[in-house]
Amino acid sequence: MTLDSVNLKGAIQTVTGLIRPEDLGPTLMHEHLMINLNPPDSRDGAEDEPDITPCTCSMIAYGQLPSRRNYLLDDEATAIAEVAEMRAAGGAAIVDLTCGGLKPAPDALVRIAQATDVQIVMGCGHYVDEYQDPANRDRSVDAFAAEMIGQVVEGAWGTGVRAGIIGEIGCQSPWTDLEKTVMGGALIAQAETGAALNVHPGRQPDQPQEVMDFIRAEGCSADRVIISHIDRTIFDAERLLRLADTGCVIEFDLFGWEMSYYPMDDVDMPNDASRLQWIRQLIDHGHLERILISHDICTRTRLTRYGGHGYRHIFAHVVPLMRKRGFTEVEIETILVTNPRRLLTFI
Repeated sequence: MTLDSVNLKGAIQTVTGLIRPEDLGPTLMHEHLMINLNPPDSRDGAEDEPDITPCTCSMIAYGQLPSRRNYLLDDEATAIAEVAEMRAAGGAAIVDLTCGGLKPAPDALVRIAQATDVQIVMGCGHYVDEYQDPANRDRSVDAFAAEMIGQVVEGAWGTGVRAGIIGEIGCQSPWTDLEKTVMGGALIAQAETGAALNVHPGRQPDQPQEVMDFIRAEGCSADRVIISHIDRTIFDAERLLRLADTGCVIEFDLFGWEMSYYPMDDVDMPNDASRLQWIRQLIDHGHLERILISHDICTRTRLTRYGGHGYRHIFAHVVPLMRKRGFTEVEIETILVTNPRRLLTFI
């Protein structure tokens, strides 16, 4: 199968097939339903560790009790139940960005979508350097591009399930040569397929701008590039607005993370009220069409089954809070429906 034989333009590609943009409802643009976030060299035996309980959930979430099991989402029945809760709360679609290195499970995503009547769009490509196959170090930009194009038009990771977005493409600070090579391939694949591109930036406040400078230097358009995890990366208005002015899409995807503690870096995390204040600043500066929100759930402690907020949180709790804080229905619709439709539609 070739790109010419797949008519993607003007459609959205879910794991169960193509849909019309108008058939996509309120969407979470950055989640993980099945994932192994443990580094590859520490995965063995993680599934045999004690599962999380109400007594251990808080200690694990605050880093007081190590748990590799927490970083392993591998239970389809739990995923189905959690996604069904999101559906009941008003959500209709999820973008799963579990890419290479994170143990993607395309066939499981199909079963979850079929069981819940939720549209699931799958990502493709590769996560950060540490998680990649060592053989990737010998691959070229063109090889990565060909792989990602194939994941969109033929199927990903040994299945016939096709990706509908590129990413999340992993970056670090400092940005490694391998990650830059993968990004170069992703940009070619984006141009060839017409898909949007999601970027996982490094945990340093200037790294998202570094990524966008790289993308623009390659002559690529910014308006279909989504920069994830802004709410753990940028904490000042000057950087945030400068990044938005590049034309990229700003994603606040850690909604539900209400505690300041963040295990991956020494930063004080915002709460949902603070996230909405940052979003209001972006809207006031004319960037409404460049905003997405999600939860980036990738651990058990954030699922409702283990005491967390679950995929339902934005629809059950954040949307009512947005209305209380003066967000209009048009603004809410734009962030949750209009922007996802535009970005997930192939051009």
